[in-house]
Amino acid sequence: MGNVVNLEKANLLGFDINKFSMSEAVEYALNLIKTRQGGQVVTINPEMIQSAKSNGALKDIIENAPIVLPDGVGIKLGLKLKNVNIHRVAGIEFAYNMLKECAKNKYTVALVGAKPHIVSAACKNLKEQISDLKIVYYHNGYFSDEDRVLNELKRNVPKLVLVAMGSPYQEIFINKARKLLPTSLMIGVGGSFDVWSGNVKRAPKIYQKFGLEWLYRTIKEPFRIKRIFPAIPKFMFRVFLEDVLKLK
Repeated sequence: MGNVVNLEKANLLGFDINKFSMSEAVEYALNLIKTRQGGQVVTINPEMIQSAKSNGALKDIIENAPIVLPDGVGIKLGLKLKNVNIHRVAGIEFAYNMLKECAKNKYTVALVGAKPHIVSAACKNLKEQISDLKIVYYHNGYFSDEDRVLNELKRNVPKLVLVAMGSPYQEIFINKARKLLPTSLMIGVGGSFDVWSGNVKRAPKIYQKFGLEWLYRTIKEPFRIKRIFPAIPKFMFRVFLEDVLKLK
């Protein structure tokens, strides 16, 4: 690596989270590809932490991931309660920056997830936006034969794999794929394909600046409120108990 990357971590409710800036996260992740170490990148948010509380498989995945990025603004706020300042590294921006770096370095890419027309449109748009991007494989997230998709991924040997199935499904799928492609870097990217396809408009800059993209998406898609609440209030209450009352 060129510059020295900050390898400090912050702990929140038992999970270690990297204190990377965006550029440090990209540099560190790119080095995992270059050195053939590969790994799983978790873009963590409060809902994921709440889910991991009752999902042992997800908990193990997060704990063993070489990179855990603070994607949700709730993570930043939770750490703020503990007097820890951390950069929010939005998963969609991190993944897009990784695609640009892969294009520069001639690293192959695969996309798995979303509906058939969404993933195909995302691939088309990404190729138009990023010169020399080489997508060697893509597949929608609605499949019944998981082994077939995993084997097709293995045959294409992509350096970077982006999986958009929502949590915890994407993390569990990546964990399985990692066993077949140990040198590949894999990132769970949630609803990023919807945005890249043009099917969903990303939140305006003002929402992005203050980490309120979740609020914009909830206003546009009210059904999301069931996923966000009560997860976020429960998460913040757990952080309060851990920090103020010293309970876990």
